Amino acid sequence: MRGRQQQQAFEILLREHQRIVLKVVSMYARHPDDRNDLAQEICVQLWRSFGSFDETRARFSTWMYRVALNVAISHVRRTPRHEERFEPLESSHLDTIGGSEGIPEADERLIALHGFIDQLDSLNRALILLYLEDRSYSDIADILGISETNVATKISRIKQKLRQQMTGVVPAGA
Repeated sequence: MRGRQQQQAFEILLREHQRIVLKVVSMYARHPDDRNDLAQEICVQLWRSFGSFDETRARFSTWMYRVALNVAISHVRRTPRHEERFEPLESSHLDTIGGSEGIPEADERLIALHGFIDQLDSLNRALILLYLEDRSYSDIADILGISETNVATKISRIKQKLRQQMTGVVPAGA
């Protein structure tokens, strides 16, 4: 596939899977300008890497997550903490993951969950994003380049930490 055919194939796949870019961007950038910049950066890198995409080795969505998360993590590492811009979480942000149709308690829990996720390091944030997407441990391991056992262990620890934070209960022996 060369030239125009390759570009058309890329554009079709990008359109079909654009929610992946939107989810990654919403997880790693809060300010609208930062989200736009990161989305463009991800799309540029996806295009640059498209020639190396091998559909016999991975599904397009798996490959796309891998590229998007790597770009987002690099972006976060390059952005000095003092320059990070935050904005309050609004219902439009919640739509990216699935809103709660105006149930106040659910909205509060979802906002608390996003606050918890924002405190995670880049790798754990990527893990949770993929976990919340109902990706299999095998897919998550493939996307992030870690073992399935490591995925299971990290997710278990994140869940335990979240449970502690949400309930205030510290498990025995911790």
